[in-house]
Amino acid sequence: MKVKYDTIGKNYNVTRKADSLLADNLIKHLAPNQTGTYLDIGCGTGSYTHEFQKRGYNFIGIDPSKRMLAVAKKRNSKIAWKLGSAENTGLSPNQVDGIIGSLTIHHWADLEKAFHELYSILKPAGKMVVFTSTPIQMQGYWLNHYFPKMLADSMIQMPALPKVQQAMENAGFEMVKTEKYFIQPDLEDKFLYCGKHQPTLYFDKHIRNGISSFSSLSNQLEVAHGLSALKSDIDSGKITRIINEYENQLGDYLYIIVKKPANRDERI
Repeated sequence: MKVKYDTIGKNYNVTRKADSLLADNLIKHLAPNQTGTYLDIGCGTGSYTHEFQKRGYNFIGIDPSKRMLAVAKKRNSKIAWKLGSAENTGLSPNQVDGIIGSLTIHHWADLEKAFHELYSILKPAGKMVVFTSTPIQMQGYWLNHYFPKMLADSMIQMPALPKVQQAMENAGFEMVKTEKYFIQPDLEDKFLYCGKHQPTLYFDKHIRNGISSFSSLSNQLEVAHGLSALKSDIDSGKITRIINEYENQLGDYLYIIVKKPANRDERI
């Protein structure tokens, strides 16, 4: 992840802005208070960390990319930004009251080690909210029609829900619930499926450069061919049929909410 986002991090915050609804939902599921200390793991350039701080919550932002953190520090010097990873946060046991991990777990090198680390630094009764997508959900993206190899590689990188849940359970977390998220037409954060309702967004190279699937997993030939086919289908109106063929109720992304049990000794 460090190398990947040191490469694309320069203009990342141009298109990857905090989405109001996503921020609302993350805060709703975490249920923080204004006296606690919380962690945004894999914070990137700090868009959501900054948004949470604006709402009166005290957050630490941790990311493995120096370039990302440099941008974050320029945005808000009052937040504690730290170089680190989910597997090695550098924080003390029982230090934070809650954790948010948004669109980050597919970049973690070791899910088991990461969740054990996050369990350790989380206080008893604290919650963790993970926002992610699953391979099954990604199979329902109409992007598969135009960029099949890129999506296939992205799905390989994305851990399946049972694997995530098992790693969480092995670390000691208890499941609270999961909740589906469907892309909204006014989405402000331009991540992978941001163009679900607005296919023309993918013609913007700045948006593509801010999406790891396009910037790191794709090849130029497939992208050029896929964009050409997409433009042709938009011009002809065929895109409507393609999008309808992929319509489903699986959810485009997923909130996973877990908690650390109260008054339980730390697991080794």
